[in-house]
Amino acid sequence: MATPLARQVADEARRRRAAEAATAHRPEATRVFTVANQKGGVGKTTSTVNLAAALSLLGMNVLVIDIDPQGNASTALGVPHHSGVPGIYDVLIDSVPLADVVQPASTVERLWCAPATIDLAGAEIELVPLVAREARLRKALEKFLAQRTGDDRIDFVFIDCPPSLGLLTVNAFVSAQEVLIPIQTEYYALEGVSQLMNNITLIREHLNPDLRVSTILLTMYDARTRLSAQVAEEVRQHFPNEVLKTLIPRSVRISEAPSFGETVMTYDPASTGALSYREAALEMTAVKASGPSAGEETGEGQHG
Repeated sequence: MATPLARQVADEARRRRAAEAATAHRPEATRVFTVANQKGGVGKTTSTVNLAAALSLLGMNVLVIDIDPQGNASTALGVPHHSGVPGIYDVLIDSVPLADVVQPASTVERLWCAPATIDLAGAEIELVPLVAREARLRKALEKFLAQRTGDDRIDFVFIDCPPSLGLLTVNAFVSAQEVLIPIQTEYYALEGVSQLMNNITLIREHLNPDLRVSTILLTMYDARTRLSAQVAEEVRQHFPNEVLKTLIPRSVRISEAPSFGETVMTYDPASTGALSYREAALEMTAVKASGPSAGEETGEGQHG
């Protein structure tokens, strides 16, 4: 009888063959996601940059907009974001064109980033007196996307926002059509999600009627524990149509990659973490933006 380790190795080999053979399809129009969770430490930025890199490696043109003053997404993509570098602050406050601040990622082709500099820390206050303060990012993004047509069209946009609901996050919600929520498979996984859903409802009612939660990604999954499986099942019960089948494992390689200015997709492409993000990216390309919620169409992946 095969040992648990042998079964795990065989299952991963099967998943890898399926993921490598799968074909990704460009969406009919640009899909804009805000990646949000008001609870910290759930893998929000990690999932943003790794999904973006995975989609780029599948042939998509992808833009990451970093509006978290910590600038972790910019770091992971190897994009300079020290003081003096033009960034998303200049777009929001000084109406600088987004095209003037976007930089290519250092290790992945077809992947770009609008970086967050330290100046962004004061943007919440500086936005208050500005005209149309909630829609400044949306206006800049729409102009940028209109300039990218044909083969150069951006297929996916991911906006990585801070965990608090301030004007930066509101700008992200107003700019997007879809919300991607990473949820960790640990105690209190759904803590804060109900409040996030309430805030999304308010944004939809008052600022952006097109906004919807389309995708939920389960992160930090530990297949060795019953807890992870129980939490995954609980989240699926709450969001039966939105949860991706792919589970992102707890992984040292995923955590190490940003310190080298990389995502796990290039830092260790043979790792289980890289495979899982590729599977999640394939699932996302299989779902139409205006069609069924993510999770209704399947891709290869781990199952809880």
